[in-house]
Amino acid sequence: MIRRLLWTACCLALLGRIGYAQELRCNVSVSSAQVQGSNQTRYQTLQRAIYDFMNSRSWTQHVYTSEERIECSMYINITAESGNEYTATLQVQSQRPVFNTNYNTTMLNFLDQHFQFTYIENEPLEFSENTFTSNLTSVLAFYAYVIIGLDDDSFSLYGGTESLRKAEQVVAAAQSGREKGWKAYEGTGRNRYWLAQNLNDDRYRRLREFNYKYHRQGLDRLSTETVQARSDIATAMTLLQSVYRARPDQYMYLLQFLYDAKSSEWTNIFAGSNISEEKTRVARILKEIDPSNASRYEVLER
Repeated sequence: MIRRLLWTACCLALLGRIGYAQELRCNVSVSSAQVQGSNQTRYQTLQRAIYDFMNSRSWTQHVYTSEERIECSMYINITAESGNEYTATLQVQSQRPVFNTNYNTTMLNFLDQHFQFTYIENEPLEFSENTFTSNLTSVLAFYAYVIIGLDDDSFSLYGGTESLRKAEQVVAAAQSGREKGWKAYEGTGRNRYWLAQNLNDDRYRRLREFNYKYHRQGLDRLSTETVQARSDIATAMTLLQSVYRARPDQYMYLLQFLYDAKSSEWTNIFAGSNISEEKTRVARILKEIDPSNASRYEVLER
């Protein structure tokens, strides 16, 4: 894996001592502040069970060293409970290290507002890729595959295809469930169904191409080949522009998904450029495709 090659230089001395590890290093937080009189011990048990589920399972056939594990987090805010039934929101975040720096770039920052699940304290969390057995584990697995897929896409072109297809399989299996978030007609398009559908839709392959070119050919070279790397990022921005102009769907879900994670970072990258033409070109692209953040990009035209 390209990820492994990136880390070889800094991990070589440790490889003899590091065993095999799972793909994720996922921090989990469960909050019940909105639920009066809640059983805190039960929520602590739930938090530990989710932590073990995310971090102890092998989600792919790839071997990751400890240093390669993907940093991510899940913040679960319980808003209501009734017996063993829970309603919550789920904030999912992941990040990726930028080569030769101490900087981590955001890969995923998504708030899932349709998270209902059943949990019986101390019962094991069961999951099957092709069978819907639990909304709790299906949601967790879905985001595990999305996190890994997006991360793998950033290291090799379309490298996350296997994991993204598994996320789509989880969605297909969950169609029999009664909980929200899995079906095309639910919500305004910002749900698990549309996220998986769009990530696996050939009309959006240019966004996945951007993911690779931006991170591997851009950010990873920015500290050593600053001018060329920034130029390559500017060129990669045209991929986003082409998708925006094609408008394959009425609601440009994945583009908004990307803006939420990257808009501040894009501004910071080009604010340091001494090439006014490049800054202006990027600003015009970003203001066109992300008009809600147009004021943020104006700094690049000054």
